[in-house]
Amino acid sequence: MPRKGMRSIFFKSPSPTRMTPPSSPLHHTFSESLMEENIEVAQFIITKWDSSHDDNLVSLFSDKDEARQYLGSIKGLQKAMKYLVLHQSNSEKLVRAQLLMQTAMKRLQKEFYQILKSNRDYLDPESVSAHSSSRPSVSRSSFSEFEEEEEEDESENENDSVPEVERASLAAMADLRAIAEAMRSAGYAKECIKVYKIIRKSIVDEALYHLGVERELTFQRIQKMEWEVLEFKIKNWLSAVKMAVKTLFYGERLLCDQVFSVSAAIRESCFTEISKEGALALFGFPENVAKCKQTPEKLFLILDLYEAVSGLWPEVESIFSFESTSAVRATAVNSLIKLGDTVRTMLMDFETAIQKDSSKTTVPGGGIHPLTRYVMNYISFLADYCGILSDIFADWPFTVPSVLPEAYFGSPDSEGSISSPISVRVAWLILIMLCKLDGKAAMYKDVPLSYLFLANNLQYVTEKVRQSNLKFLLGDDWLINHELKVKQYAENYEKIGWSKVLASLPENQTAEIPADRVNDHFKKFNSAFEEAYMKQVSWVVPDPKLRDHIKISLARRIIPIYKEFYEAYGGVQMKKEMRGESFIRFTPDDLGNYWSDMFYGSRRSGSVSSSSRGGGRSH
Repeated sequence: MPRKGMRSIFFKSPSPTRMTPPSSPLHHTFSESLMEENIEVAQFIITKWDSSHDDNLVSLFSDKDEARQYLGSIKGLQKAMKYLVLHQSNSEKLVRAQLLMQTAMKRLQKEFYQILKSNRDYLDPESVSAHSSSRPSVSRSSFSEFEEEEEEDESENENDSVPEVERASLAAMADLRAIAEAMRSAGYAKECIKVYKIIRKSIVDEALYHLGVERELTFQRIQKMEWEVLEFKIKNWLSAVKMAVKTLFYGERLLCDQVFSVSAAIRESCFTEISKEGALALFGFPENVAKCKQTPEKLFLILDLYEAVSGLWPEVESIFSFESTSAVRATAVNSLIKLGDTVRTMLMDFETAIQKDSSKTTVPGGGIHPLTRYVMNYISFLADYCGILSDIFADWPFTVPSVLPEAYFGSPDSEGSISSPISVRVAWLILIMLCKLDGKAAMYKDVPLSYLFLANNLQYVTEKVRQSNLKFLLGDDWLINHELKVKQYAENYEKIGWSKVLASLPENQTAEIPADRVNDHFKKFNSAFEEAYMKQVSWVVPDPKLRDHIKISLARRIIPIYKEFYEAYGGVQMKKEMRGESFIRFTPDDLGNYWSDMFYGSRRSGSVSSSSRGGGRSH
């Protein structure tokens, strides 16, 4: 029932001049007696439901038969008034008919208000959008078709077993549509529209408020926010925008189209006034965020904003298709433009940050540098947005500042070569980082450690690529080339780091070696191996695959040579050992055991000691 205090939005009596003469003569069969009969019927039915002095309104539309009769009497009254305007324009009957029409319109306006209020749950945008997407739109060209189409709708509802909520929603829309067309046809559209706009706008505004859409969130306010606060608001917006567009505004547009199906101008006017302000606030937010100064770390939320607006653009374009809502479309487009500009700027800032990195400290044991972790984590996240980035950079071709080696990108003619603009950008960023790592490797005093550092960091890069969407951007050729480089760095480490150990053994194993030279070789081997081991035991190889590869490679490089020498001359030395003259400190098995402790970054205390027959070490 309408409450007191709400009557201000209701009926205002129009002047008698509101009814304009028809543009064409009445049908010749419409006689004076039929005119009088129509007025009498209207007098009976309209007076019966006159509630001018009764605030406790019993809905006329709760009884469909009564509603049909009421709307039919208004139609008959209109015909009578048109006849009187043409033939008896000064007749008291015309004044009487006009007063009846005013009473009827006042009643319909109250009915319209009551249906909107009492069926709020059934007319919420979510309900409307849910069933309207699966059922054909029901539009009527004239309220005169109300009787026939209502019967058809009821039959359809019974046959289709439509859920109760949907039946109530469809019934409410049909009633609203019938009232709106009756009032529009009688020249009272303004009163109907006013009620509709006030009620529906309050519903949309309330829904946006609950979604967290803030109207007064200006650029100046956003610019002054702490990042944690702004980050929270961005995430809230991201969770709200899809619901706002696909449910709230979409459902409201469908409701407007249904209720005012007979008039495109009214549909546009209502929907624009109801939704435009909220939609502008919704899509103005990402544009304002984009205009704030950002750091590279915030890029991913900016990409999320771009992805959200871009993904919803088809719906925005369709829902806000009216000329009067063009500002909403323009705001959404401007948001995309500003966000795209910001993304491009932030990626340039990220590249600059890599180039300007000037940290001089070395990573203990040649492990993974913080720059490597930071850049690769950042770029691997970027790869998840490759589609969005392709859109953003579509009209911004990238020219590499210097000539890149063919080995870095792969052969231009090969199937796996890097060709897409985003792939080239990503590859370029990685190359800049690798160049910085070359400079950091030079800071190590031990050359073998510098190569181990390069092997470790490039291995980290290739694993990040292989385990993320970067592998689709950079391709197999890129991975193969860089994995080969990892092996080259590891090989350089082995050659230089263990060169003294290899040099301590005789070059020609088949030549006879004098006894005193045998002692020298064992002494040199012992010293070289202990020195290499003690220096390198604290070095690290974090990646298990690379660690195993290096250990196996060292074993294959050194153990066969040492084993052959050991088997040829070890027996003689063992005999001397009984006299306390042996120089053997390691068996071939000992070497592998020592290497098994290496590359974990934990330096053992003490020194290497012999255990030629125990196969172990004392530390």
